[in-house]
Amino acid sequence: MNKGDIIQIKVDKYAFEGKGIGRIETDNPLDNTEPDSFIVFVNGAYPGDTVSAKIKKLKKSYAEASVEEVIIPSSKRIQPRCKYFGTCGGCKQQDLDYAQQISYKQEQVEDIFKHDGGFSDLPASKAGFKIEKILPSENVFYYRNKMEFSFSELQWLTVTDDKTVSNKGFFVGLHVPNNFEKILDIDECFLQSELSSQILNFSREFFIKRNISIYNTKTHSGYLRNLIVRQAQKSSDLMINLVTFEENESLMKEYVTAITNKFPDITTIVNNVSKKKASIAVGDYEIVYHGSGFIYDKIGKYNFRISANSFFQTNTIQAEKLYNTALEYADLKGDEIIYDLYSGAGTIAIYISGRAKEVYGFETVESSIYDAKANLELNKIENVSFVQADLYKTFLPFTNVLPKPDVVILDPPRGGMHSTTIKDVLELSPKKIVYVSCNPSTQVRDIKMIVNGGYKLAKIKPVDMFPHTYHIENVSLLIK
Repeated sequence: MNKGDIIQIKVDKYAFEGKGIGRIETDNPLDNTEPDSFIVFVNGAYPGDTVSAKIKKLKKSYAEASVEEVIIPSSKRIQPRCKYFGTCGGCKQQDLDYAQQISYKQEQVEDIFKHDGGFSDLPASKAGFKIEKILPSENVFYYRNKMEFSFSELQWLTVTDDKTVSNKGFFVGLHVPNNFEKILDIDECFLQSELSSQILNFSREFFIKRNISIYNTKTHSGYLRNLIVRQAQKSSDLMINLVTFEENESLMKEYVTAITNKFPDITTIVNNVSKKKASIAVGDYEIVYHGSGFIYDKIGKYNFRISANSFFQTNTIQAEKLYNTALEYADLKGDEIIYDLYSGAGTIAIYISGRAKEVYGFETVESSIYDAKANLELNKIENVSFVQADLYKTFLPFTNVLPKPDVVILDPPRGGMHSTTIKDVLELSPKKIVYVSCNPSTQVRDIKMIVNGGYKLAKIKPVDMFPHTYHIENVSLLIK
């Protein structure tokens, strides 16, 4: 087998991050031993498929391949709703029955913890844990409250082996996987709302008619960078955030007038101005051209103010199920001290505040602290405080003047926790640790350190926040 070879293979398992697993038997004629199984990870294949696949990467013990043709499809395959599926990187599993999607996610969490994490080999005193049934998403389409579109002068096109295709012009849409320069120019997406797609198409037409330039990372010039639509799910608020390389007040005022006349549901429009070379949709500063510069949404009974650059759970309705799981695992009686690490805009801290004596949120990003404090005032909550602390370094000095926690809640980014932060949590020695994660692979790595520090992994519950993707939220309870 060589890189570039086309093989035929039957897929019988599914791996984390959305790859089918097939095996090829290899003979050992020299030593007359039993045939070995050589593993091939096949991108775009599901268990039950027989496919022809092209070898993309070859290692000693495995290969990576991508589907060229589905010869015999799995019975769980369905017709994808979106015409861009297979090219766009937003959805990975839209051609798979949703019940099967969540079944695979359940299996992947079990596999990551029991086998990859090695927890099945630990004594019951360390990890006699229960993996509970996954919570499916209430909405399978139109579930996102935020979509980030990018402008580019280069359109993504299929490139054949014998012909290089390039198309230069004005494009706005989504990045294809592993390509941060070329854009898939789209006119609809089923992840946010029909109104979101209409705003995208109106904006494209508006700027093309006026011959407005697009920012170029190589020349460090041009105007348009990103169009971000944030749409509350528990209120009628809707924000447009246009990220540009420089200010253009007259153009922005013309855009605001035109788009609010067309779509009166828009409640606020913000212009983030970014001089950064990096393609990050966060400005150095912002100018509010319409409305307050904020939208408001609810999780449970609590209201949250969301600014242009705030972190807020992308699936508002499912976030309530996620936080209810965290609250259930914490099993609060009302007299506990809670530390909430990576507290962001304070959503978890505020959501659990009615069931605790005091809650202290620790967050690295200064703007998130401002949002969190505003949300405290909005909900008239007095038993929650927020501390700005670098959670990639020790945060223990900030705790010297605070009461020690009974429960610590962790909700880090995809990369997981820094080892120093884990050591700090272990030194605080809370009775319980509730770990919320959007990446079970880094979560299990961190939990192994916590278990080695004197805790038992008690139970786990996956929560599907992102249908049609391989992403999984996971809540775990560890007990001292």
